[in-house]
Amino acid sequence: MFDRTLYKNLITWKNKVDRKPLILRGSRQVGKTTLVEMFSKEFDYFINLNLDLKEDREIFEQSDDIDKIIQFLFLKAGISKSNDNILLFIDEIQNSPDAIKLLRYFYEKANFVYVIAAGSLLESLIDNQISFPVGRVEYLILRPFSFKEYLMASNEEMSLDILNTIPFPNYAHQKLLSLFKEYCLIGGIPDVIKSYIIKKDLVLITEIFQNLITTYLDDVEKYAKNEKSIQIIRHVIQSSLQLSGNRIKFEGFGDSNYKSKDIGEALRTLQKTLFLNLNYPTTTTKLPLIENKKKSPKIFLLDTGILNFFSGIQSQILTSKYIDEVFEGKVAEHIVGQELLALKTSPLYKNIFWVKEKKQSNAEIDFLYQFNYILLPIEVKLGKTGRLRSLMEYIDACPHNYAIRIYSGELSIDRTQTIAGKNFNLLNLPFYLIHRIENYINWLINETNK
Repeated sequence: MFDRTLYKNLITWKNKVDRKPLILRGSRQVGKTTLVEMFSKEFDYFINLNLDLKEDREIFEQSDDIDKIIQFLFLKAGISKSNDNILLFIDEIQNSPDAIKLLRYFYEKANFVYVIAAGSLLESLIDNQISFPVGRVEYLILRPFSFKEYLMASNEEMSLDILNTIPFPNYAHQKLLSLFKEYCLIGGIPDVIKSYIIKKDLVLITEIFQNLITTYLDDVEKYAKNEKSIQIIRHVIQSSLQLSGNRIKFEGFGDSNYKSKDIGEALRTLQKTLFLNLNYPTTTTKLPLIENKKKSPKIFLLDTGILNFFSGIQSQILTSKYIDEVFEGKVAEHIVGQELLALKTSPLYKNIFWVKEKKQSNAEIDFLYQFNYILLPIEVKLGKTGRLRSLMEYIDACPHNYAIRIYSGELSIDRTQTIAGKNFNLLNLPFYLIHRIENYINWLINETNK
């Protein structure tokens, strides 16, 4: 069992006075069940239900009396009602609408029991077949391993200590860049990381990736509406493996004859399962940050390791000096997006990019990052500052003078100018420091205001 950074959020949840049942969201194979089992060590008693099992489902289907249900659970687990510090884990809760309805009563009438619920197909059913008790539950999301978690799993304690030093000492640059390249290559799926750490064999992780995609393909029948929907979703899964990192149009997606409406519905279904993300652009440079869903989105997979495997570019990453250059820069952009998502524990958080689309000129920024009251542009690109033309167009239009370039180079700050002559400060941030991005934004502001 590897340590996860979300563990501290579970501790915070446990210590809340007005604690609500927790819905732990996340895609298949990201380690939800393992995390809860680790967390159960914080309790005196642990009741573990799996609603894939008929006998566990029937606990919630035979009665809607919360007192009777708790009595039965305690009797089954050999727990006295006078005992406290009890964690109840309801896995695969999407299999029982009755169990979901009863969550509100755990909050209102039985708050002495700590309740966590999860489910591998939960995302596709939320706001569809199933309605969760509004205001009576709370949410956290578990994503694939971040780079920091990969270092923790690899017992890279010295590297973790160095990363805590701000500013980062550049003498350790090559070591950390090499470790990040390794992480970027295999991605953040726990079983893949476990296999690679033990065996260091890329061939052995092939079967894990293949089984994961096969599982998603098999799952389609559980949440598709009809046979046509099954075919479309399977087509979208297969096509997404090749198109990740690209801006897409729904009409004719993946060289198909499917209509825009059908593809859009399939993509949104898969987005709910967290197999993929649709990142929409914005045209604003000021808050509030709002997606423009009239414009074409970019499609990103759950995990960069999946992209690398199914695109057949693992050997390119191994032999390339800079990941910025692999697959036309799509791998670098993909892993940055994955790292930015890993910073957020809310299921509502989305990555958004910026576009300016006019007849005279087009511009595009890879990501916008909200920090306090400003939107900072992030470009993922190796090369000279003068090549960052889209970033400069954004700076000319925005009300501040800060920007970020994430790349394979060393940590630095450039005080430079846009083509139009506006002075701005560019934070050059190595890939391995993305998880400390807010610390380095503060550092940038402090250093440039001296």
